Amino acid sequence: MADEVKKLKICIIGAGMGGLACALALAKKGFQDIEVFETASNLGFVGAGIQLAPNMVRILDRLGVWGEVEKEAVILKETSIRQGATDTELGHVSLDHVYKTYGYYHSVGHRASLAGALYNGCKREESIKFHFSTVMGGVTSFSPKPTFTAIPRDGEPYTVEADILLSSDGVKSTTRVEMLKQIGATAEIIDTKQAAYRIMLTRDQMKHDPELLALIDGQRATRWVGEKRHIIAYPVSGNNIYNLSTTQPDTNFAAAPSETYTTKGSKSAMLGVFSDFCPLIQRMLNLVPEGEVCEWKLRVHSPLPTWVHGSVGLVGDACHPTLPHMNQGAAQAIEDAGVLGEVLALLPDGSPKSINNALRVYEGVRKERAEMLVELAAASGRAMHLGEGKAKEERDRAFKEGKAVPDKWADAQVQKTIYGFDCMEVAKEAFKEEFGKM
Repeated sequence: MADEVKKLKICIIGAGMGGLACALALAKKGFQDIEVFETASNLGFVGAGIQLAPNMVRILDRLGVWGEVEKEAVILKETSIRQGATDTELGHVSLDHVYKTYGYYHSVGHRASLAGALYNGCKREESIKFHFSTVMGGVTSFSPKPTFTAIPRDGEPYTVEADILLSSDGVKSTTRVEMLKQIGATAEIIDTKQAAYRIMLTRDQMKHDPELLALIDGQRATRWVGEKRHIIAYPVSGNNIYNLSTTQPDTNFAAAPSETYTTKGSKSAMLGVFSDFCPLIQRMLNLVPEGEVCEWKLRVHSPLPTWVHGSVGLVGDACHPTLPHMNQGAAQAIEDAGVLGEVLALLPDGSPKSINNALRVYEGVRKERAEMLVELAAASGRAMHLGEGKAKEERDRAFKEGKAVPDKWADAQVQKTIYGFDCMEVAKEAFKEEFGKM
């Protein structure tokens, strides 16, 4: 890498999964001036479980942080799809083939473990500097030098000029809005009319129930499905926590403003949503302490015309928020980071034209794939949430016969598409092809 490229100032907005992974990927490639701006005062990580699929793990391994995550990860050996009302198994898929085929297990872990490992990796890099308690006031220039306003919580606003700006500021991204204004386009936030409860049960809470203890001690992801609702659950944190994530119709947000992520939930309302599910589910939901029910609104937006303008690129949920049914949200943000590390490290020089071309290669490698997975997640959710009728009968028959797996993330052909794609290698080839034309 040429010295002028190493010295490019790269600013990253947001220290979520995508932002942290971008900073680390760029530092590992030799970039010397990386600044991350984060609204929160610190990275006190929270959240629930997360699936650690091979396409994500491959990148984490290359970034040197997988070992830390792996210590608490639980390897999934199987997945079971079950009728919510009766606990009858509709389909069963072994995951033993995943390691043999892709070189990494399909594991599950805690979001805090993944984010913490990425943050620790960043802290080991002298080239990465964090600015906490700092809000981005808006992008004032996209090219030739991206410029934005930084607003410290306890200080005066100041202007930041960068050579490259990567905006990983989530589904409410202000950079996305401003970028689309620049090109005269819009992308509407889509209300999915779905919400989610995310529940973490401890071993201590479950230890007096043999059936629940078997779940937390296992290596299985279980999905219980019902009309317009489902629950997916698996053990995390070295089999010491049982993670449940639900999806159900959004009834708690009717009067809430569109920018709201979460709202305080009601335990009785949660129990009501799943009142016709089996006793096993009832026992788990009843373990949730009163006052600790939180409901997430699930939102996406229509596909963007572009992720790139000038020397600015969007990352993660800022450009491809997805429903959780494919377990690929964080993985796709981390793929973004892996690709950005490759293409920016291959820059022949630090000119705005070269930077824009490299960001276009990033978009070319990532956009179609990410949008395909957004739609696949939506389709998987539709298949899971069928009510009584012919479509449900056909779905259940497909489960039973094993010809196709309506729960898409467990389908071998879908796994091949997702897990078998080495985004970093593809990025290098795409860069050579694109810059070879110039």
